[in-house]
Amino acid sequence: MLTFLGGSMVAAFMTLIMTRRMSALVALVVVPIGFGLIASGLHIGPMMLDGLQKLGPTAAMLMFSIVYFSIMTDAGVFDPVVRGVLHIAHGDPLRIYLGTACMGIVVALDGDGSTTYMICVSALLPIYKRLGLSLQYMATLLVMSIGIMNILPWGGPSARAASAMHLDVADVFVPLIPVMLVGFAYNLCVATVFGLRERRRVGVLSDAQFAAMRRDIGDVPDYRRPNRLWFNIALTGVLLVSLVIGLLPLPILFIIASALALMINYPSLAEQKERLTAHAYNIISVVGLILAAGVFTGILFGTGMVEAMSKDLLSITPQWLGPYLAPATALLSGVATYAVTNDAFYFGMLPILAQTAQAYGISATEMASASLIGQPMHLLSPLVASTYLLVALLDINYGDNQKRSFPWVIGLMLVMLASSILFGVIPLRGSLS
Repeated sequence: MLTFLGGSMVAAFMTLIMTRRMSALVALVVVPIGFGLIASGLHIGPMMLDGLQKLGPTAAMLMFSIVYFSIMTDAGVFDPVVRGVLHIAHGDPLRIYLGTACMGIVVALDGDGSTTYMICVSALLPIYKRLGLSLQYMATLLVMSIGIMNILPWGGPSARAASAMHLDVADVFVPLIPVMLVGFAYNLCVATVFGLRERRRVGVLSDAQFAAMRRDIGDVPDYRRPNRLWFNIALTGVLLVSLVIGLLPLPILFIIASALALMINYPSLAEQKERLTAHAYNIISVVGLILAAGVFTGILFGTGMVEAMSKDLLSITPQWLGPYLAPATALLSGVATYAVTNDAFYFGMLPILAQTAQAYGISATEMASASLIGQPMHLLSPLVASTYLLVALLDINYGDNQKRSFPWVIGLMLVMLASSILFGVIPLRGSLS
């Protein structure tokens, strides 16, 4: 019963937002409350509060990351990046989309989706808007970039898989490096398709048009702070290094960095109020979605739906699938981590799958590596907070992003699965020992 309710709840949420019958914020609250009342009656209040408490730090981190990177954009710290991309692209949509894919991969080295989206969108949005390029294409490329780079040891899933299997994270991650490179090549191929489509639609700028665009983008508004460029670059560098090494919790780092950025770039209270007001919509829309997602996850976990879905999914796995558990786990990881959290999959389901696979000569390392192939699909899950940030920054519809990104993301997952089998990272078929 709980499995049916959990699956129906996720399906209802996705249907409502993809058909535009509800906004994501409304659906995240109304849908789980309806199913939660069926599952647990009036006892869902504490569950929702628990979900809010768990997502509170994430909401704080996203709020202050928006504040920080918005201030950096206003101050002009990304202007050199914009000028560099413009110089290389020269008004050609194909080059811009290829540059977007490359930039997404490079920035995603920190393993954090929210930071990657903030930096890339802040730097590239003026170019996209000036040329009239599809923002949805940018969103799809960035989601795939994070989906690939989320496999990095400090990204989270690799550490979970290694911990669940009691392995060294390097043993799980290193064999996947060539698979990630193939994924990057696929991302560039998709960027090429997008670029050629947009080149046919909007064309390539002439030299005169390109010069005019550079002048338009090069106009310096009053709130730019070119005299503080090096301070802002240094502050951003220190922030990113601190994020990677885990100097302090992410929300605290962004709160401190935001305070310093406001104090140095806009010292007067009037200037600070003006900059915060200018970005209030993005802040409220993102934080509102994250807190609403707390209701969704609180009920999903509190009612026991997640646990029931995990157990029942394992129980219906057919016996003939045993020898093919490695590729099956790779495919399952995409579906499972879309419906439940990474923690639920890696700590609840993976150990049981790996124990079964052992009978067919499939090692724990191979199963752990296979379990990471589905991460690109996980990034589109309604349980992933950073995706709400991305669609808010680009002002695109959440449901549209799901529909238009899914085919390309599934393609990425299948390409990575095929390459992992080809490179011998996971076996196509095991055999009873």
